[in-house]
Amino acid sequence: MKVAQRKSTFCAEARAGKRRPARKQRGVATVEFALVAPLLFLLLCIAMDLGIALWVNLTMQYAVREGARYSVTGQTNLDPNATNQQRYLAVVQEIKNSSMGLYSLVSPSYVITINGASQTYNTQTSYSTGMFGNPGDIVVLQINCIWPLLTPLVKPFFPNGNFGFSVAATMRNEGF
Repeated sequence: MKVAQRKSTFCAEARAGKRRPARKQRGVATVEFALVAPLLFLLLCIAMDLGIALWVNLTMQYAVREGARYSVTGQTNLDPNATNQQRYLAVVQEIKNSSMGLYSLVSPSYVITINGASQTYNTQTSYSTGMFGNPGDIVVLQINCIWPLLTPLVKPFFPNGNFGFSVAATMRNEGF
């Protein structure tokens, strides 16, 4: 009688759509998740790290373009020094303002090409009054940047674990 009762209970559960998990299958999903989760989180971190690096690249490209647009006019009103305003400091300030706070994080160095002649400038050491050319000059404003990557498995694919990139804008100075 007990066997028949157990059989009818099993049949009633099967018809109702209920299944009992086998004893050997309990906890398998937890173990599988524990094995796969680190790989998924690593891939997520890699995607975020590279996405942020590309965002920084685009932001700095925008900042250089805005600095170049400001530079072609020959203005000096953005120079923080109100008494002796310089054009090159005003252009650098415009780039800083447009970089969304990333300017100091990317360790920028400038390569300014005026009518085919290149000159390199470092943000900490040197600026020149003729840095952005004279009226009518064709000027290429290029900034070389370094962005540190955070994901350990991505770092070996980049020199020193940094994403190095260069952004540039070409302009012809107006008659100022």
